[in-house]
Amino acid sequence: LSVPTILTRMGLSEGFWHHEYWLPPGATWEDMKDSADIRYPQPQDLLLCIPGALLLIIVRCIFERMVAQPLGRRLGVSDKLRPKVQPSATLEGFYILMGRTPKEGDLSSLAKKSDLPVKKVETWFRHRRAQDRPRLMKKFCEASWRFTFYFTSFFSGLALLYDKPWFWDHTVCWLRFPQQPLLPTLGWFYLLELSFYCSLVATLPFDVKRKDFKEQIIHHIATITLIFVSYCANLIRFGMIVMLVHDASDYILELAKMLHYMKWKRVCEAVFIVFAVVFIISRLVIFPLITYYYFVTKFRLFLISCLINTFLMILQLLHIFWSYLIIQMIFGVILHGVKRKDARSDTEESDRSEAEDLAKNK
Repeated sequence: LSVPTILTRMGLSEGFWHHEYWLPPGATWEDMKDSADIRYPQPQDLLLCIPGALLLIIVRCIFERMVAQPLGRRLGVSDKLRPKVQPSATLEGFYILMGRTPKEGDLSSLAKKSDLPVKKVETWFRHRRAQDRPRLMKKFCEASWRFTFYFTSFFSGLALLYDKPWFWDHTVCWLRFPQQPLLPTLGWFYLLELSFYCSLVATLPFDVKRKDFKEQIIHHIATITLIFVSYCANLIRFGMIVMLVHDASDYILELAKMLHYMKWKRVCEAVFIVFAVVFIISRLVIFPLITYYYFVTKFRLFLISCLINTFLMILQLLHIFWSYLIIQMIFGVILHGVKRKDARSDTEESDRSEAEDLAKNK
């Protein structure tokens, strides 16, 4: 069966899968028919990302409970005591329904209704917000899981590609496109990456929410779209190179986060500087000037390639945005010793405020 026929049976429009949209001029789906010895990417393969994402979520839960938490405790990661709030139906109702930070007029009204001083109401809301903040152990477990995946993904991808001539010479990458047989290992790697990013989207509501939450959503959507369309159009070689370039710095960042939660300040700062160098070189030099340059200059344009161009540009804008934050962090915090405040922090109140409140309550 041809690709359009299979996808039509899956309930997808055959017109949507017209070869002129997905393949370069002169190529058709007939050029990518499987044979006894040769296999090409089939879009229906990507349906496996649904059970794959569910499996990764289960593995993550087991990993965090059985590996990350015991490791964190052994390395000295512990959750700080937080002030408890006195039960108040009035204040709790406002907190849930109206907002976490009441305005001055609301504070006065709530003080009258709850028969408390305005200062006590302000303190109640600060403590209540602190209760909803993610615990340090939760952040350590999340960073440990992502470190494990990104580390495994990068070095396994490097092991798969280091002996491929098209990995080192991008001009070879496009030879005989799209009639480039799919190696089973690359197909499974692609599926694993897609499953992982789908699992990240599924767990976003439950993960630590940072200040660049919207940018993270855009990044995940762009990544999932690029993986999907590049697989369907048999841009596997290009996609593998792009994923490897992006994975080069991710595991270093997660390691720096783990060290930060362990309070290994000097080691954390050293690792963060290494991350910054790798991130800037891979995302602002190698990706746009080498990898992306060859895609634009050596490739015949068609509809899907234009779509890929658009999403790659979105990713590049995010790279520039994050590079600005990284450089700001290095110069402001590490080199000049300014009070540490992560640009992606999820915290609202300082640890000092909580410590003072605890001291008062004792």
